[in-house]
Amino acid sequence: MKAFDNTLLSNYIQTVQQRTQVLYESTKSNSTESSGQSHTNVEDCLEELFSALEELSIAEEELRQQNEMLVLAQSEIEAERQRYQELFEFAPDAYLITDLYGVVQEANRVAVQLFNISHRHLIQKPLVSFIPDHQRQAFRSVLNQLPTIHRVQEWETVACGRKNNPFTAAITVETVLDRQGRAIALRWLIRDITNRKRSEAHLQEVQVQNLELIEIDRLKDQFMATISHELRTPMNAILGFSHLLGNRIAPIGDYRLSQMVDYVIRNSHHLLAMIEELLDFSKLKSRKLELQPVGFDLVQIAHETMQDLHCLAEQKGLTLELDCSQDVLPIVNDPARVRQILVNLISNAIKFTDSGRVMVRVWEVPEGQILIAVQDTGIGIDIADQENIFQEFWQVNQSRTRQVGGTGLGLAIVHALVELMRGTISIQSKVNQGTTIRVEIPRRIAPL
Repeated sequence: MKAFDNTLLSNYIQTVQQRTQVLYESTKSNSTESSGQSHTNVEDCLEELFSALEELSIAEEELRQQNEMLVLAQSEIEAERQRYQELFEFAPDAYLITDLYGVVQEANRVAVQLFNISHRHLIQKPLVSFIPDHQRQAFRSVLNQLPTIHRVQEWETVACGRKNNPFTAAITVETVLDRQGRAIALRWLIRDITNRKRSEAHLQEVQVQNLELIEIDRLKDQFMATISHELRTPMNAILGFSHLLGNRIAPIGDYRLSQMVDYVIRNSHHLLAMIEELLDFSKLKSRKLELQPVGFDLVQIAHETMQDLHCLAEQKGLTLELDCSQDVLPIVNDPARVRQILVNLISNAIKFTDSGRVMVRVWEVPEGQILIAVQDTGIGIDIADQENIFQEFWQVNQSRTRQVGGTGLGLAIVHALVELMRGTISIQSKVNQGTTIRVEIPRRIAPL
């Protein structure tokens, strides 16, 4: 805003005074003249006076307008100052203004709360007094460099309010410069980051624990793979020699010895199956198992699997049924792994069903998918346990599992194989009403 020119107003006033004086002198000197000529001189003087007064009035109007502009500008400045004060006062972090020596000149309410001191006592107090003794030298060193470096951001140090426990502070400080670029004050933004540092430490601790768990899991998988390989070789030897021994005993006709050899062979097969499960699971966990897709008839695989497991169902008096949507269902997949899915699902259903039936459905569904569903009338699974059913080594009923045996890996392997085939698996079950497990896999999978 342009300031009003006082010189101009003085000139206007001086001009009016001069013209008034001229009018006075003219009137006095012409008082002896004729009345007509005097009257004319008076009119001329009055006209000049009116002209001067008009100029003075204009100057007064300009002065009034400029005064109004000045008042408006002052009002805006006051509003800006108020906004700044509100921002300063209600900032979420501690905000302070100090001199170059760190002595507090201004402080907002958060600073008062942070240092647990009244505003009156905080003003004119050195900031270094809130720094523990063992860190004051470092604080003063940074303070002395500020007029040169001008700004320090996210400087972490320990501070302590009056009668408060120490806290970790993140400090951003910068210099305030005058028009000549000289440092005249310091602006401080101080944030209590104690909780953040505590969270970061906890997160780091959790990350370390996670890495340790990952390493433990890797070692477990490595151990399972190694021990399974080491066990499979002698188990195959035991089975081979047991069959040889059985062939030698058969001609003798010793029934007791034949039973003992059959017992060894049967339990060796059971143990070998468990070892194979451990190996498969280890490969799936380490993502080393690769599918070998070829074309085959899924209905035929299902029939063969049902025949292999029919004796298990007969031993418990269960009905084993197969429902297919068509006589032939050609698909492209890994036949050994599809058979493994069927064996695990059907044997698991037989294992936990004491009466009734086990129904296997193989259907073709839209969008190039194949549905395999195994439904039983067994003990069922509580809804609270269903989300865990596909986890490794997890078993619903430990006492029941001890009676029927198993590693607890069957459904976990099925789940992993279905995912490897880019399929989905789901379960529907009610306690004492049975369970249905549905598997949907693509009719044709590509080699991985």
